[in-house]
Amino acid sequence: MHDEESAVERTMSLDSQPAVDEGTVHRLSPHDQAAVDALGEDDALLIVHYGPNQGARFLLDVDVTTAGRSVSGDIFLDDVTVSREHVQFIRDGRDFYVRDAGSLNGTYVNRVLTTEALLHDGDEVQIGKYRMTFYPGRTS
Repeated sequence: MHDEESAVERTMSLDSQPAVDEGTVHRLSPHDQAAVDALGEDDALLIVHYGPNQGARFLLDVDVTTAGRSVSGDIFLDDVTVSREHVQFIRDGRDFYVRDAGSLNGTYVNRVLTTEALLHDGDEVQIGKYRMTFYPGRTS
């Protein structure tokens, strides 16, 4: 065999993560773009682009928005991969943070596991099987 590799190299290649395309852009429909354009400057919008309820929009317009599998939460995400109280979206002035609430499967921002992160325009937030994009309101 002229193309031999050691067991260590094979194991390392199995463990390595695929490269993440940080430049993934999700094209908005005209209706979604209009919703983003209509946001107040202190508000934000999450749009589900992959997983259950693809296309769903969630408005972040209060200081703390809870999301999870609990029907008493602000954002109901009905899937077994989502904890009952999975995350909080926290508004601090014009900034928004996502904070994991001790979920079983974790919360990811741009495919990186996080306990808390400041969100930026176009960031992808993954909660269980739901992958959604964050859009903040624009300043006038």
